[in-house]
Amino acid sequence: MTARPRPHLPMRPAWLCRNCAAPWPCGPAQLHLAAEFYGHSIALAFYLAASMQEAIDDVYGLGLRPDLQAMHARFLGWLSLARRSHRR
Repeated sequence: MTARPRPHLPMRPAWLCRNCAAPWPCGPAQLHLAAEFYGHSIALAFYLAASMQEAIDDVYGLGLRPDLQAMHARFLGWLSLARRSHRR
């Protein structure tokens, strides 16, 4: 019997990957999301923007100030790379 791979999902409020402990969306999560939302890049952008807003709210909830530029890069910055690879 083989074990199923664990999904790379966020653990809140830290927004770290439950599987690899990297900041979410980690590399494997990005690959999964790009495949899951293939052909629906606008829907993916909305999903990630909503997730980013939840992460920002969670950081404020912890009494901290989020680095908004870093959050944007983390949640949305990789989208143009994902789209570009599918256009070729």
